[in-house]
Amino acid sequence: MVAVRQEWQEAWLITAFRRRVMAGLVVLVTVLSLLPLFFQAIERRHGVVLNDAVLRMLPPHNVSVALFIVIWSFTAYCLFRAAQTPQMFLTYLWSFIFLCALRILTITVVPLDPPAGLIGLVDPVSNFFYGSDKFVTKDLFFSGHTSSVFLLYLTVPGKTDKKLALAVTAIVGFLLLVQHVHYTLDVLGGLFFSWVSYQLATRVVLR
Repeated sequence: MVAVRQEWQEAWLITAFRRRVMAGLVVLVTVLSLLPLFFQAIERRHGVVLNDAVLRMLPPHNVSVALFIVIWSFTAYCLFRAAQTPQMFLTYLWSFIFLCALRILTITVVPLDPPAGLIGLVDPVSNFFYGSDKFVTKDLFFSGHTSSVFLLYLTVPGKTDKKLALAVTAIVGFLLLVQHVHYTLDVLGGLFFSWVSYQLATRVVLR
């Protein structure tokens, strides 16, 4: 803990690091505060239903508990790791900001109706940002759960943690399909846009 505190103290003395953290936190809080309005707006519109061959092969099952445990236990672990590593914290912070912005953009321009057989995902943490006691079902392209976990893979240091993050990403993506919460395109798109978000953060903000 002493070494971690010292590393943060040294990082905080760097003006650029301090400004990027403070600016990132302000932007993140602003974006998250606007999400409920956005999700409620897209839930009222009509979209298209995709013909998804993968979902047709997967009978829908409620795996909300497993998804919640896998996603948030691993996220908590990575937040703990990030708290020990100032650069990882900063990188994930800005990558996540870009990820939220890109998700708002893609959901806006790609209106989709939920897959057949969708079972509402019970996730108290994520549902908090929906601003409603009802499930939001049209926040589809791309998958926020898959992309957020894959973003942890991109930012977490160490081969062991990366292997774990990749495994968790695969599990989350599969379980989302089992519950018919997302189309296959949503899950695969989440991987791509996570990578784009990471590149934007490291090359635009953190260079």
